[in-house]
Amino acid sequence: MLGRLIDGRYEVRERVAAGGMATVYLAFDKRLERDVALKVMHNRLANEPDGREFVHRFRREAKAAARLTHPGMVRVYDQGVDGDISYLTMEYVRGQNLRHRISREATIPVGEALAITEAVLDALAAAHRQGLVHRDIKPENVLLDDDGRPRVADFGLARAVTEVTSTATGTIMGTVAYLGPELVSRGQADARTDVYSVGILLYEMVTGRQPFTGNSAIEVASRHVHEDVPPPSSHVPWLPPELDHLIEAFTARDPAARPRDAVAALSMLRQTRTMMDDPTMARRADSPSGTIPVVNNSDDTTVLNAVPAGSTVALPIGLGEPIADLGTIEAEIIDDDPEAQEPVPIQHRALWWAGAIAAAILFLGALGLWWYNSSGPGAYTTVPPVAGNTQAEALSILASAGLEGVVDHVYHDDVIEGRVIGTDPPEQSQVLNSSEVTVLVSLGPLMAEVPEVVGTSEAEARATLEEAGFTVGDVTYVFSDTVPESEVTATTPSAGETVRHDASIVLVVSGGPEPIKIPNVVGNSEETAVGILGVYALEITVVHERTNEDVAKGRVFRQDPAGNADGFRTQAVTIYVSAGSPLITIPDYTGVPGDEATERAEELGLKVERAKIPGRPKDAEVVGQQPSPGTEVERGSTLILYY
Repeated sequence: MLGRLIDGRYEVRERVAAGGMATVYLAFDKRLERDVALKVMHNRLANEPDGREFVHRFRREAKAAARLTHPGMVRVYDQGVDGDISYLTMEYVRGQNLRHRISREATIPVGEALAITEAVLDALAAAHRQGLVHRDIKPENVLLDDDGRPRVADFGLARAVTEVTSTATGTIMGTVAYLGPELVSRGQADARTDVYSVGILLYEMVTGRQPFTGNSAIEVASRHVHEDVPPPSSHVPWLPPELDHLIEAFTARDPAARPRDAVAALSMLRQTRTMMDDPTMARRADSPSGTIPVVNNSDDTTVLNAVPAGSTVALPIGLGEPIADLGTIEAEIIDDDPEAQEPVPIQHRALWWAGAIAAAILFLGALGLWWYNSSGPGAYTTVPPVAGNTQAEALSILASAGLEGVVDHVYHDDVIEGRVIGTDPPEQSQVLNSSEVTVLVSLGPLMAEVPEVVGTSEAEARATLEEAGFTVGDVTYVFSDTVPESEVTATTPSAGETVRHDASIVLVVSGGPEPIKIPNVVGNSEETAVGILGVYALEITVVHERTNEDVAKGRVFRQDPAGNADGFRTQAVTIYVSAGSPLITIPDYTGVPGDEATERAEELGLKVERAKIPGRPKDAEVVGQQPSPGTEVERGSTLILYY
């Protein structure tokens, strides 16, 4: 293949990779002068019994994939068949694929793995919205460009191959480690099948292993059908339960239990990510120890015999997993019980008298303190309820309670002007006798002036009113001959009126010119036609033309748009008014026999009057005419022939 020119356009320069369905080459597009990835399908696919059907489906799916545009997808540029070669040309992405990175690093930090998964789901979401399913999501089909950004490749190819092989041979095509159970058991796939594969992809990135392995492709595929994917924390114990739940949802054996498509899966992943802490996001699992049996040494797409739905397969028990050494966390228990204190005995009797005197002093002090706090200046009292009273009534109530009232006026949406809203400190609170209590007296609701929004768009009016504190109530749409559609024509209350600051403002918005049926004015006089059209404020253009139509002069013989066509008030309408029939140029009948000249003139639409010159024979030739030859006259005009 190297050096070959495909379809007279793509020069094959380098073999890049090979898989179960195709070989990828770096090629140069001579027409557009750019590097492309040329994916050449294996000849066996086209040469099998249903090879013609494969080529047909391949072309159809490639065209569908080419319509997808998303920054997270590898663009499909072209597809075609050159002899026995079926090919795709795609955007050439410089970098590596995700398989190369997993092979090199074994595991990927949790946060980065989630970011890669998010990018894959974002690209799949764009495809799922258009009804296109990938069917072969795997590390080899996730390309990482030079900046590390993930790009999903091979849209449409797996679908074309799978549909043909499953129909013709009862087999399915796919990469065994990532196949959804429904694709294995029933050969059916939808958007949820892609979600399953993405779940396996995420599982492998964070644990460094695939959930199911075996000695054959059939064994691995069967495990997908009959076993639940184990939680990743069973291999990496520090992984959080939120990640377990996410992968469990993505890889549920029953498709109905999974997110319905990549859009829903993307939302679930983003929600999960918000619940995980930064240290976990930055952490990377250790490389799996021991030997992990695999089906083969690559993730090539594999052809599998379909497992009949409902069949039971006997499988050996899985692998012996190594036990992670997590170490032991020790905690020290501290006894905080206080040490017992021994009483100090009194050594001398004299101290007893001193103690008695001190006790008496303390008693008298306590008695004074009690008086101070209960009846004296340090006594407390309760702020009485005054809400709802007038200002004067509230001040009087506070004075009766031994408190000094101070008035503060504030706006309030619910308490009418002049009535007390409450107090500060609040009612029923404890304050010192003679304390100052602020009485909050209502000024009523805050009033504001309605801003001018007439002439602005409905969206701009809403923003202006809401910014001023108002709410937008009902919106009425009214047809208008003069105000453009969606422009505000009025408000209730009107601009400049002072209303409650939170009042609801009703908008009247132009619906633009009213839809109408254009009146039919053909056959009417110009004056009548203009009058009829003017009722609808139509912009009228009058064109006067001579016409062969059987319409009297001054009458409308045509209009644009036609009568009864759908239109709008104020739109332009052109009417064509007859300026009479086309003019006739009178021929020269001199020397023509009178009868013949008469016949020829009448054929032109002229009325002929014959003036015989006395003394000349009856069939004499024409010697004169009126009007003279070359004169332009209307049809039906009179021509006098002299003979």
